[in-house]
Amino acid sequence: MSTDILEVARRQVLEEGKGLTAAQALECLTLPDDRVEDLLALAHEVRMRWCGPEVEVEGIISLKTGGCPEDCHFCSQSGQFESPVRSVWLNIPELVKAAQETAKTGATEFCIVAAVRGPDARLMSQVRDGIKAINDAVEINIACSLGMLTQEQVDELVAMGVHRYNHNLETAKSHFGNVVTTHSWEERWETCLMVREAGMELCCGGIIGMGETVEQRAEFAGQLAELEPDEVPLNFLTPRPGTPFATYPLVEGAEALKTIGAFRLALPRTILRYAGGRELTLGDLGTRSGMLGGVNAIIVGNYLTTLGRPAEQDLDLLTELQMPIKALQQTL
Repeated sequence: MSTDILEVARRQVLEEGKGLTAAQALECLTLPDDRVEDLLALAHEVRMRWCGPEVEVEGIISLKTGGCPEDCHFCSQSGQFESPVRSVWLNIPELVKAAQETAKTGATEFCIVAAVRGPDARLMSQVRDGIKAINDAVEINIACSLGMLTQEQVDELVAMGVHRYNHNLETAKSHFGNVVTTHSWEERWETCLMVREAGMELCCGGIIGMGETVEQRAEFAGQLAELEPDEVPLNFLTPRPGTPFATYPLVEGAEALKTIGAFRLALPRTILRYAGGRELTLGDLGTRSGMLGGVNAIIVGNYLTTLGRPAEQDLDLLTELQMPIKALQQTL
């Protein structure tokens, strides 16, 4: 029997629906560059078989920007770094307007994000009021990303009708201490477990290009597969001025595409979402390659502290690739 990893993956993942192990993902990540197209083609077949052709579109908005007490080394919203981002709160009318504009693109997901360690009473109240106002104004699924949670806060968000919660592990457990020192990987894992067990959908991914080894990227894929999130947002580091990672190089395009393919094969049934950094790392051709290499969800418009492509460009690309936008009723 052949030991070629792509032939193994064709049997194991495409035919049987069993994701690659971390060791197998490493074999994909270390394929020679001349096999990237073969990897992406197989990942696309896996995506089509186990997820279908629809693409889930999401917009995000920052309710509280900047001033975060944590020291995530990639993030310009940390209050510990000399970055140009300053603490700002968004008001409810602005939140509703952003949700309405997001819905007009055809997006079914609107994620409310706050730069905090975890939500305090003020933030939970603001989120509660914001969700009610959005629900009164527009039909869209509401997701939240508010940091680490207590069980009581998880239950409150469920009661508010939050349908998905984002809390990224960010990187492999073995590398986490090089990225964040003010809280642990285990604390993040615990929040993810509470979210999943409470019945909310779990969105959990991370950032590629933060000094991790290729072995740690494979480790990360395996840890995400163990967690079984509904969605994995895949970000590529955009070095931000003033942060400890400000001088880190961008991930090479071939590395990024191998990561997309390997993560799809490790997570055959998961929503794999293009998130931050794809514009710089991959450009237009790379974005197209990823959509044909396992990605089945995108964030349209701008990110939290970086600019994205105009939403129309991404939507036009989906039309060209004959990939329908997932309808709202399919996500409820």
